[in-house]
Parts: sequence; structure tokens; C-alpha cells
Amino acid sequence: MECEEDKAATLGPDTPIQTSEPLPDTDLVNGERDETTTGPASPTTDVCDGNASDSSYRTPGVGPVLSLDEGRADTEAKVQERENGESPLDLDQLDQHHEMKETNEQKLHKIANELLLTERAYVNRLDLLDQVFYCKLLEEANRGSFPAEMVNKIFSNISSINAFHSKFLLPELEKRMQEWETTPRIGDILQKLAPFLKMYGEYVKGFDNAMELVKNMTERIPQFKSVVEEIQKQKICGSLTLQHHMLEPVQRIPRYEMLLKDYLRKLPADSLDWNDAKKSLEIISTAASHSNSAIRKMENLKKLLEIYEMLGEEEDIVNPSNELIKEGQILKLAARNTSAQERYLFLFNNMLLYCVPRFSLVGSKFTVRTRVGIDGMKILETHNEEYPHTFQVSGKERTLELQASSEQDKEEWIKALQETIDAFHQRHETFRNAIAKDNDIHSEVSTAELGKRAPRWIRDNEVTMCMKCKESFNALTRRRHHCRACGHVVCWKCSDYKAQLEYDGGKLSKVCKDCYQIISGFTDSEEKKRKGILEIESAEVSGNSVVCSFLQYMEKSKPWQKAWCVIPKQDPLVLYMYGAPQDVRAQATIPLLGYVVDDMPRSADLPHSFKLTQSKSVHSFAADSEELKQKWLKIIRLAVTGETPDGPNEHPAALDDHPDPKRKSEC
Repeated sequence: MECEEDKAATLGPDTPIQTSEPLPDTDLVNGERDETTTGPASPTTDVCDGNASDSSYRTPGVGPVLSLDEGRADTEAKVQERENGESPLDLDQLDQHHEMKETNEQKLHKIANELLLTERAYVNRLDLLDQVFYCKLLEEANRGSFPAEMVNKIFSNISSINAFHSKFLLPELEKRMQEWETTPRIGDILQKLAPFLKMYGEYVKGFDNAMELVKNMTERIPQFKSVVEEIQKQKICGSLTLQHHMLEPVQRIPRYEMLLKDYLRKLPADSLDWNDAKKSLEIISTAASHSNSAIRKMENLKKLLEIYEMLGEEEDIVNPSNELIKEGQILKLAARNTSAQERYLFLFNNMLLYCVPRFSLVGSKFTVRTRVGIDGMKILETHNEEYPHTFQVSGKERTLELQASSEQDKEEWIKALQETIDAFHQRHETFRNAIAKDNDIHSEVSTAELGKRAPRWIRDNEVTMCMKCKESFNALTRRRHHCRACGHVVCWKCSDYKAQLEYDGGKLSKVCKDCYQIISGFTDSEEKKRKGILEIESAEVSGNSVVCSFLQYMEKSKPWQKAWCVIPKQDPLVLYMYGAPQDVRAQATIPLLGYVVDDMPRSADLPHSFKLTQSKSVHSFAADSEELKQKWLKIIRLAVTGETPDGPNEHPAALDDHPDPKRKSEC
């Protein structure tokens, strides 16, 4: 109170004391505003210390700092020059007040203009989704490449959203900004149109399923992938993916909320636009809460991608069902000498990654030493006199004794681990009950109608291990596959069988071992004989093959290497790779069914190259000539769709000449 009285005495009873906000930074990046500029300005020094002669204060926008005595002297001097009943000091302060009023109006205009500019850019993105991606994919679906229903599920009601913004909201905003000098307000427009934003509820509700559908169709349907990739190459896409553009409608509602909150903070309470703007914010905030939930899921996926790169892209963790719970540095006590070693932990809802730091300026930051599953994990608090803050993590794969940086850090880790274990068991108890009922149905199908009726596929994210051999899945050596007969999720080793299925027109399809034995009637001993083809020498396979020749082969970023490649008649949907034509055992096999063929070589590839891709698996090949390449592609394109390629005549010429005349030159 005393402080305010001193200020009033200094400036006089007619002097207005302004506390308006400073101008925000005029630089905007992607429509974001600097929130640090929205707080009220405060005095630079405290004037309530009882020492008037040493105290000074600054009123924002008033000018240089004046001491109280100097202020009085200056005022008395200028009173001598009063004209028309007003002193120059009063006139200066009124001008300053007027300037600050104009500044506040400029802020409101700036927010409204930002709303308009971002709305124009947003409508362009909606048009890209609606008129380009949606229409092109629908055209391809109408040709019979894939169901049109799938396309409609992906894009939901994007056409309605596009029509609302392009025909109603954007024209209203453009018209208002042209009339801003006479009608400086936007609250009335938003209040009138905000109820229509409820249509976003349908889009946001189906967003997760739409993203999953895009992923699955891209992996399994070459025509879908081809259309999407062709559009993504266009300049209008800005080198961004379909999934990235699909996220924009989810992010748009929170952007409205942010801009409107900023607008209300700058808007005087007695403004004609106040009530309309406030009602608009209430409606938009409700819609934004649903969008924020979807955004959090996308942020989780982005975080998983970051960790995936930090781990050298060697761990299969990028999955919508995975959720990062906690991460951080920790020490591990060595078993032999109890020395503490620096380690890093990533705790997910289904596993704990125990990592060793990699001291490298580029590339991955950590190497995964152990993956410990949450299933069966136990946490025990330990006490070590030499090493405080220790606890033990005991899992099926490994037991670790760890040391936290403090007692609080230790308690946080124990709490996070225990809560994750409890949530995992609660979630899987429900899942096991559901699977138990589902298995009853599957057992009935497996005995009576196996291969005669299409099964229900178990979702990838419902299992973390092969449903046959129980081995955990990973991105490279043990990926997920579905048995086409029973629908179970199995690894490639357990799905390396093929049987003719009645419901699929008698085509050879990938099945698990159990289904193969039931459908084909083969016993274990007969199966061992069938599998013996992997052990026979290359010459035997080459002599009874659909196609064979030398090809250059490359996997990931490894250098190109020469391989003798064969597709045998006995197993026409599998590509066998040998080191040389006379090797007695294949180095690797690639089940071709379901792969996507890309015959367009990149600049870094060899001239006559092509690729086979499936999910994260990529195999690159290169032939010595374009003619040889086309021969391979003709056979492979049939094999990837499950069709059995017709082999050549009994003794055709080999596709590649061998330097050794003793080697077989026919295949």
C-alpha cells in the first residue's frame, strides 16, 4: 500500500500506471507462439525499501528510469511550459498509453492472422489426404487390387472434414481479416462454427486402427504400397509419409485451443468479442482432449523410434503395443569382484532392456546386452555395505544386481518395475482367459475344417513369442508369420511348411508344422526326409530347379557378395543361396511368399539390381545382365503371390556359365 501511494504521489493523480505486456517475438516457426512473452511485466527494482532517494522503478513503455526527486524536479520545470491547460508530461504519458493500446490491438491482429495462415496450410494438407491419397487408393481398390472398405476405414470422414474447412471456416476467416479494421474480432466466427468440430471425434476414434491398417496393407499388398509410394514422391508431400499427413487432423484441434487461449489472454474483458471467444474455447477444449490422447500415442511411437535408432536398429521395439515406462543410467555390480559398471536401462510394459553404453560420436549409443521379459520377473531390495542403494532384478533370462545413484532413485526404479510387473500379469490374465476360449474354437477347426475354412488370425501385438516353439520374436532372426490354416502367430522356422488349402483354391500356402502334418498326412519321419533338401548339395538342387544362376547379394549396409541362387522344383516358393554351385549345404533360404518385388535400382545399387522386401526385411540382388534379371523377376513375381512357377524343360541351359567345365551347366 505504501509503495503504491509513493508511485501515485510521484506521477500525480492523473497519471495512468500501465502494466501491459511487452511485444512478443515476431518470429514464428510453423505457427508456434512464444509463450514466454505472455506474462505481465514487473518492476525492475523494489521500491518498497523505505529509501526513496536510492529507489527507482520502471513503468513498462514509459521511458527511461527516473528517481523520485528527479521526477519531481522535471515535473516542476515542465509546468512552466503548460499550454492549453495540459503539461507536456501529461501529453507524453497519454501518447504512451495510446501506443500501448495500439500494441495490444496488434497482438490480437497477429493471432488472428496466424490462425488464417495456418488454416490455409491445413486446408492444403486436407486436400492432399482427401483428393489425392484417398481418391487414388479408391481408384486402385475399384480395380480389384484390395477391398475399397479398407480404404474407407483408413480415411474415415476426411472428406467431410475437408469440406467444412475449405468451404466454411477458411472463407469466413479470409473475409474477416479483410474487414479487420472495422470488425477486429474472430470469436463470433469460431463460436458459430466450433460445434462442427465434433466431427473430428469419428476420425480421432479410428485413428489408431487406421495407422495399423496402413502398416499392414503396405507390408502385404504390393499395389497399395505402390500407389502410396508414388504419391509420396511428389513435391506436394514434402518428403513426408502418408502416416505423417494423417496425423495433421489430430493435431489441428489442439492448435485451435492454443491460439484461442492466447487470443483471450490479450483480449480486454470488456471487449464485445469476449463472450463469443470464451464459449468457443469451451467447445474446442472438449474436442482437443480426445485429440491429445491420440497425439500422446503418436509421441510414444516417436520415442520408440528414437530408442530404436539409439540401439542401432537391432531391437524390434517399434510396436504400438510397446510403451516406454522408464529409462535411465544405473550401475551394475559385477559378480566376481563387485566392481560397479556403468549401464543403461530401458523399461517397457513387457520387457527390460539392459544396455551397455557405446562411446561413439555417430551411430548407436547403446548395445543391448540382455533383454529380460516382464513375465516371471521378480524385484528384491538388497543391502550392501560397500555399495549402497542396491536392488536385484531376477528374470527368466538373467538376474542383475543394480546400484542406483541415490535412495530416491532406487525407490523410483523398484516402484516402476513392480507396477509394470503387476500391470503385465493383470493384463495377461484377462488375455489368457480369452485365448483359452479361442483355443477351443481353433482346436475344433484344426481337426474338422482345417484348410477348408479361413481361420481368424491372432493379432501380432497379442503375442511376444512364437505360439509353437515359444521363442521370443525379434526384427532380424525371428520375425512374425501367420499360419494360413490355424491363424496362429509363429516364427519363420515353425512356418517353413506349405500345404494346399481348399478355402484358398488349393494354392500352396504357408502353414505351421502341426497343420502341415494334419493336412498332408505326413509323419515326423517323412517330414525329416522332406526337410533334407536343405542338406543336399547344390548340384542336385540346381539340376532339378526352376531357375538358377550367380547373383550379387547384399543385406542391409553390408558389401555386395556373389552367391549361387536356386529356386528348386521341389520347393518352388523358396529361394536357396549357396556360396558356390558345388556346396553341400545352403547358406540361407528366403521363403518368397508375401515379399514385395522392387525392380527399380537406386543410384547406389548395381545396374541390374532388384529388391525383395517384407516388413523390415530387405534382400538386394543384382544380375550380370538385364536379360538375366528379367528371367529371375518373372519367376519371383509368381512365387511371392503363392503361384507355382512353371519350370523350364527337363535340361535347359543354365542362366549363367560356370568357369569350371566339370560343373553342371544345366538347371
